[in-house]
Amino acid sequence: MQLKDNAFLITGAASGLGAATAERIVAAGGRVVLCDLSEAVESHAARLGEAARAVRGDVTREDDMQAAVEAAVALGEKGEGERGLAGVIHCAGVVSVAKLLDREGNPADLDAYARTVQINLVGTFNVMRLAAAAMSKNAPGEDGERGVIINTASVAAFDGQVGQCAYSASKAGVVGMSLPAARELSRHGIRVMAIAPGVFETPMMSDIPEDAVAALSASIPFPKRLGKPDEYARLAEQIVTNPMLNGEVIRLDGGIRMS
Repeated sequence: MQLKDNAFLITGAASGLGAATAERIVAAGGRVVLCDLSEAVESHAARLGEAARAVRGDVTREDDMQAAVEAAVALGEKGEGERGLAGVIHCAGVVSVAKLLDREGNPADLDAYARTVQINLVGTFNVMRLAAAAMSKNAPGEDGERGVIINTASVAAFDGQVGQCAYSASKAGVVGMSLPAARELSRHGIRVMAIAPGVFETPMMSDIPEDAVAALSASIPFPKRLGKPDEYARLAEQIVTNPMLNGEVIRLDGGIRMS
C-alpha cells in the first residue's frame, strides 16, 4: 500500500504525533481525515488544503468515531484508488500520573484511573473495530491487502515509572491487542501494528520543567534529545508501505529504558 491516492483517518490529529503524520501523508499525495476533540484540528486541516478534512470527535464515543470513519471512506472514494478508508493511525490518548497512595496514605482516585483506561485502551478498541468494519469492504490490493491499522502504545507499557499505573496499564493493553487483532483481521486483508514511542516533543511534554526535560534527554542513549513528531510519522509511513510489518509493536525511543 502507498500513501499516494489513499485516504487515512488520523486521531489525535490537532497536534503532536497525529498532526505530523497528517502532514507527511498529504505531502506524499495522500488524503486525510483529522479527528480530535480540540477545535485546533479544523485550522490544521485548513492548512493542509483540499486533501484534508476535519472531524471533531471523542474516541470513546461510537457515534463520533463512526462519523469520522464515514468521512474518511467518502474522502477515499473521491480519489483514484479502489479503497475508501485505507488506513488508520490512532494517536489520540492522555497521560496520567497518580500514585496508588498519596503522602497521607490516601488511595488513588478510581474514576481517574478508569478515565485513562477508557480513553487510551477502550478508545483504541473503538476506533479499531469501526475502522476494520469499513476496511473489510475495500477491494483487495496487492497480496489481498485491504487496509492497515497503526495504534500508539508507549514505552511505559514495558517500563512504567512510579505513578504510571493507569497509563502503563492502558498502553500495555494496546500492546496486548496488537497480535490477536492482527491474527483475526488477517482473513480480511487488514494489518495491525503498534508504535511504542519514548519521550517525544509533543504538547503532553509542555508542562514539564526544563530541567526535567534535560534529564530525560540525557537518559536517552542516542540521540540524546527528545523524539521529533515527524520521526513517528516516518515510521508510520514505513508501516503503511511495508506489507510484512504486521502483528508487532515497534519501540521508537532512542534506546531509552525508563526507571
